[in-house]
Amino acid sequence: MAGTVSAPALGARGRVAIVGGGPGGLYAAALLKRLDPGREVVLWERNAPDDTFGFGVVLSDETLGGIEHADPVVHEALRRHLVRWDGIDIVHRGVRHTSSGHGFAALGRTRLLEILHDRCRDLGVDLRFRTAAPPPDTLARSHDLVVAADGAHSTTREAYAHAFRPHITTHRCRYIWLAADVPFDAFRFDIAETEHGVLQLHGYPFSPDVSTVIVEMREEVWHAAGFDELGDRESVERCAKIFADALGGRPLRSNHSAWTTFRTVVNDRWSHGNVVLLGDAAHTAHFSIGSGTKLAVEDALALAACLTEQPTVGTALAAYEEERRPVVASTQRAARASLEWFENLALHLGRRPRQFAFDLLTRSRRVTHGNLRLRDPHFTAEVEREFGCPPGTPPMFTPFRLRGLTLRNRVVVSPMDMYSAVDGVPGDFHLVHLGARALGGAGLVMTEMVCVSPEGRITPGCAGLYTGRQAEAWRRITDFVHRRAPGTGIGVQLGHSGRKGSTKLMWEGMDEPLDDGNWPLVAASPLPYKPGSRTPRELSRARLTDLREQFTAAAWRAARAGFDLLELHCAHGYLLSGFLSPLTNRRTDAYGGSLARRLRFPLEVFDAVRAVWPEERPMTVRISATDWAEGGTAPEEAVAIARAFAAHGADAIDVSTGQVVAEERPEFGRSYQTPYADLIRHEAGVPVIAVGAISSWDDVNSLILAGRTDLCALGRPHLYDPHWTLHAAAEQGYDGPGVVWPAPYRAGRRPPRTGRTDAPRPRLTLGG
Repeated sequence: MAGTVSAPALGARGRVAIVGGGPGGLYAAALLKRLDPGREVVLWERNAPDDTFGFGVVLSDETLGGIEHADPVVHEALRRHLVRWDGIDIVHRGVRHTSSGHGFAALGRTRLLEILHDRCRDLGVDLRFRTAAPPPDTLARSHDLVVAADGAHSTTREAYAHAFRPHITTHRCRYIWLAADVPFDAFRFDIAETEHGVLQLHGYPFSPDVSTVIVEMREEVWHAAGFDELGDRESVERCAKIFADALGGRPLRSNHSAWTTFRTVVNDRWSHGNVVLLGDAAHTAHFSIGSGTKLAVEDALALAACLTEQPTVGTALAAYEEERRPVVASTQRAARASLEWFENLALHLGRRPRQFAFDLLTRSRRVTHGNLRLRDPHFTAEVEREFGCPPGTPPMFTPFRLRGLTLRNRVVVSPMDMYSAVDGVPGDFHLVHLGARALGGAGLVMTEMVCVSPEGRITPGCAGLYTGRQAEAWRRITDFVHRRAPGTGIGVQLGHSGRKGSTKLMWEGMDEPLDDGNWPLVAASPLPYKPGSRTPRELSRARLTDLREQFTAAAWRAARAGFDLLELHCAHGYLLSGFLSPLTNRRTDAYGGSLARRLRFPLEVFDAVRAVWPEERPMTVRISATDWAEGGTAPEEAVAIARAFAAHGADAIDVSTGQVVAEERPEFGRSYQTPYADLIRHEAGVPVIAVGAISSWDDVNSLILAGRTDLCALGRPHLYDPHWTLHAAAEQGYDGPGVVWPAPYRAGRRPPRTGRTDAPRPRLTLGG
């Protein structure tokens, strides 16, 4: 945000129209009027002053601090009515676990609105209840600023949909917002398993004797349980009966509540001319992380500040969006993770009650193993004990066994293409690259995709295992790892580029065809990867046999080269992945069509490789669990693919996503691919390796301890720090069998000092 200027965007004669009388709109009105009493601020609300959806509102200390700084009068009024608590209760299969140290504050939504109504009136805001706002175009012409705070179903946003470009996603659960005369003393989650499916209760206090209660369930459970045929009163009574234990037998009550489906609202732009979106009109975040009102109030604070600091309305609205969008995006990612966790609640029910509670607490990735240990060390220690962590051992440093290979810890150096081989032969670079990461403490170090033929390379710099010379070079590397980093496993990933081959080195033009020296491309179907890519030849039945033999020969060489584990690359749009995805396999023979047929060739290759790979050594398979594109691999199909490979002898599934089609639209974010690993682990009953923006040891501990994955593969963190695992141990104060410092490096187990930190503190101040 730009620095303060002498002339604010809205002067004393500025006219402001606010559409919507929720907390965000009211607070924006109060702030804008308080900052410049000469402004004309008019707020339209089509409902009565006391009409409101929901009962209680949760506000964070951070939000309250912002309110206190901007308007102490509102803060003091809120403070008098806040209910505070720091515990979260989770009740699962009759067992209640409490985690403390979290810190919440709430009050009634009606009370919040009353406080804001009073403040607006005291400041001179013109509040027009039971009055529909004039059309947006009319307001935009007659006012200097129009603030659209008219909710998730914003009519202002729809009027300018061409400019705001909203994206609205409807989710899979029904919920209803209720209240009970029950003084919950914690944020409470109750799980009810019924003959029709799973229901969950989200509850929290908002006054000394009343609590908000939200009941939620999957759409199909809602129908199966007959809620779609019940009237409002019968629905509420039915919910009270299901959760009678949590409510102490007390009834639930409604405030004209109705069953609804949550919608995530995202907009490409938040302003158009002098019209700006605020709160739910601009963005929504699922109620399970309690951020709707928080975001709206913080929007109002930022908007008012930017209008004060910027010279024009246009620059102020741009600064407002620039400031708020990253914060909102982060919150929406957390809310989406939380929402999807509850959508897929049935997947998690088999966990032990305490691990289930930990999984629920860390579902949004905002609460992690590390900060939960600070908030509630006793609870976290009990989860670790049940998991099997020896005393003082973080989850990531517990061992894991795959067939005859025992990994000393749960960290995997993810396969990363280096594009630095010559004629497929790995050289000194590969020795240093892989050797350094093996010395760095990871339990398993994976090669890049090693190609099974010259035509199977992605680029001229890709490594191979199609000649004896290449196998000898790999043997040099495996020998180094086994000799200098004993206890560290080294795995090889075998693959074939398919239609994504014969391209330039990544730093010369990723996925761009070579200017010369091209080799022929083959694939499941004759489809180019993207516009400008070369078109591959569809593989004939005879050619499929040749390819299977190339994989087999490469696997035999890999065994002779001393690799501990072999991974078959069936992801990211390469050859075998191209058979699995319906977007890239258009065949009409026995290898195309249904999923069973699309699986046929990858399974034939797996079986052939498994037959020559030593029995005691594990095999894994990397898959793309979603193509991030319409019509591509769906999560249910990913589970079926994993089950098929497990049935054929795969010891674990390496769960990645995407890179199958160029038109994909991934939903990037922290640990964004791990829900697919979680799904496959529990639906297919096979160990999994999670990948995808796992960047901290805290993330690894959280994912492992919650039971969402068995191993975590990290790529970029190991490029940044080859000794990432050793440093993770040092930072956690761990020095045990889960990680071993090489003898020459042991003196570096403590971070070096960067400057004097023991200077004497001043003990006496003398007056002048």
